[in-house]
Amino acid sequence: MSLEALRNALPEYAKDQKLNLGSLSTEPSLSAQQRAGTFVVSALASRNATVIRNTLAEFGPQLSPEALNAAKAAASIMGMNNIYYRFTHLVHGDYATMPAKLRMNVMAKPGVDKVDFELWSLAVSAINGCGMCMESHEKVLLQHGVTKEQVQAAIRIAAVVHATAATLDAEEALAA
Repeated sequence: MSLEALRNALPEYAKDQKLNLGSLSTEPSLSAQQRAGTFVVSALASRNATVIRNTLAEFGPQLSPEALNAAKAAASIMGMNNIYYRFTHLVHGDYATMPAKLRMNVMAKPGVDKVDFELWSLAVSAINGCGMCMESHEKVLLQHGVTKEQVQAAIRIAAVVHATAATLDAEEALAA
């Protein structure tokens, strides 16, 4: 199982996704760890077993055990935070001023460089559609010297991985 297997699993009408998966797998604006981690968190956030297995087979070996664990942690913590903060942003009232009372210790010590963890958190937040989280993570990244091109590259990876998962989910449903 690999990225090639994932590309082969896509139907012909998803040819653009096949091409984008290939080109983004060597995206030069991101470090190897940033790129691999962004693919991993995007697959996890997209929740499709085929995408997760193939993406981890391709990009998991490119990450140290600590970086792989941090990528998993980013997908996990943002899965929680994106729901909570999207709610506080969209529902009017006092919720945004109330303490979250949710443990988020991994964000303080993720096990990788803060920039990489923030980039991965941004990708998951984009998939989960939390505007408040996207704005927060993008701001931190720009403050730490990450370029807008690098931010865009991470979001492009998230978009293509998520579209791949949605396409495979649709094909599975149509085949049933």
